[in-house]
Amino acid sequence: MTTQITAAASGQFMLGGDRPVNRLGFGAMRLPMGTFTGPARDPETGIAVLRQAVDGGVDHIDTAGFYVRGEVRANELIRKALAPYPAELLIATKVGPLLGADGMPTGQAGPEQLRGLVTEDLRALGLDRFDLVYLRVGGMNKPGGESVADRFAALADLREEGLIRHLGVSNVDVAQLDEARGVAPVAAVQNQYHVHRHDDAAVLARCVEHHIAYVPFFPLGGGFDPIEHDRLAQVAKRHEATTAQVALAWLLASSPNMLAIPGTGSPAHLAENLAAAGLRLDAADLAELKA
Repeated sequence: MTTQITAAASGQFMLGGDRPVNRLGFGAMRLPMGTFTGPARDPETGIAVLRQAVDGGVDHIDTAGFYVRGEVRANELIRKALAPYPAELLIATKVGPLLGADGMPTGQAGPEQLRGLVTEDLRALGLDRFDLVYLRVGGMNKPGGESVADRFAALADLREEGLIRHLGVSNVDVAQLDEARGVAPVAAVQNQYHVHRHDDAAVLARCVEHHIAYVPFFPLGGGFDPIEHDRLAQVAKRHEATTAQVALAWLLASSPNMLAIPGTGSPAHLAENLAAAGLRLDAADLAELKA
């Protein structure tokens, strides 16, 4: 399939009821690192990838201050590549995790620490305000088992001050999402979900019910939960596409609230991901992928 299709072909979602974004965006985690334990990536390549993404219609970049490997920091690459930013570009960040000595986000910030994390991300990116800030809960653990109210209230205070436009939560279960919604409006949820991992269906359903964007992290099965490429191969062959493109197209087809943010440090892989915006799966494809 052609790689000339841009992210805009994925359609749009109205984030928070007032901010249109293309449903295919870009995740910045892979810019400084290829894997959790590998070496830092070339920063100049990361800058080129970011410019290629925006030129390809991406208007939603998901980042975090803890996306760092050695001296390579995702937020600094974004600023160098794209500032002054296009008016239509939405940059979202996540706060909450604290990096341990091993460079992994194993600790969590308390409510009193969140202001400093948000303002540091604003400084690094050269922004006056974020369109979207997530409270990322739980470190490397699975969702559930702790209250989010006090920490989310701290971010809600920053929203009232004008430093944040919309709030989100990440790595939460339904109870935590509902708890956050009781504190302040939630515009987006970022949880783990992909074509072969559907155990977050209840949170996705709640998002659809309340017009909340659902933004899966590891949409191509990164981290420790890979997608099964052999299960996608026949559908990919029919569409002359890659299995990764099919996995992204499946996400976009699964719900109108779904915003996909695949990340990469490779210009070639970025071109493939952007092309997935134009891939349309039919009922037979979806049935085969569900089997």
